[in-house]
Amino acid sequence: MKQTTSVLAIFFALHSNVTAQSTAINSMHKMCIAYNIHLPDSTKDDWEIIKMNLDGSGKKNILNNDDVAWTYTSYLDRLFFISDRDTCYRCFFLYETNANGSTIKKVSNLQLEDSWMSCRNNGEEMIVAGRIGKTVRFQFFIINTKTGTYKQITNDTAALYRDPCFSPDGKKIVFSYQKNKRDKSTHEELFLMDDSGKNMTQLTHYPESNPSAKDYGYRAGSARWHPTENFISYVSLQDGRHSIYAVTPDAKKHWKLIDNPESESWHQWSSDGKWLVFNSSDKAETQYHIELMNWATKEKKQLTDATYKSQLSPVFIEE
Repeated sequence: MKQTTSVLAIFFALHSNVTAQSTAINSMHKMCIAYNIHLPDSTKDDWEIIKMNLDGSGKKNILNNDDVAWTYTSYLDRLFFISDRDTCYRCFFLYETNANGSTIKKVSNLQLEDSWMSCRNNGEEMIVAGRIGKTVRFQFFIINTKTGTYKQITNDTAALYRDPCFSPDGKKIVFSYQKNKRDKSTHEELFLMDDSGKNMTQLTHYPESNPSAKDYGYRAGSARWHPTENFISYVSLQDGRHSIYAVTPDAKKHWKLIDNPESESWHQWSSDGKWLVFNSSDKAETQYHIELMNWATKEKKQLTDATYKSQLSPVFIEE
């Protein structure tokens, strides 16, 4: 009887281990990456969205539409993107689809700026940089992704607000802010505020003595909040190339997140914080690739080839 019990215990232990491994593998199979590509031989300014597996296989154009379409965020199996389809050139509106591009629908009638965005409340709310007419530009709105209704939370038409990202609990927003968007001698920095648009505090101070201080590029942009660790990652042009940096929400600690000889910029964390996907390039930024990093081991893998020059802004999407 004891021997039988021991055998059964071993069987169930092995079965549980196999089941756990299978569940983990299946979970990994469900998670994919979507990213933006430019079709250089198109007659118009055609940007498409490619979906691929985490190992770089199974690449598929999920839109195949003659428009400018860029994805900047997702929630589970909902991929959100901006597009100028059915309107004027680069007049962007918010759309969503699934990982295969078979359920495309317009989310809201609010016209958007070209900016990153972020979800909260199980994907039911999204913060975006939007515009109303010619006077209200680069202001923050929260969109209800089910009804398309929206509310404006900033109202300073002299300033530029862009690339907003909710904190993991949805109560704070990190974003890029330029006090006077018409003053070319100034630049954006990262700020933090409440989800009401109040209580702004500055997080970054670009080193003006840096060799890249006079070059064109991000000073502090495209911020992403790590879902489980207490820091915010962002893009900054320093020392001759764009790199991913990090700052804590209290602004007490700043550091370079990845120390590579190449450039990195637009990026996203997986929902569990275990993976970082980003686009990289040579210093001259002539060829862009999508790379995936295991955050625990720091092991990286390039997932794309040189079929397309511009391969940008990757996000995770469940299939």
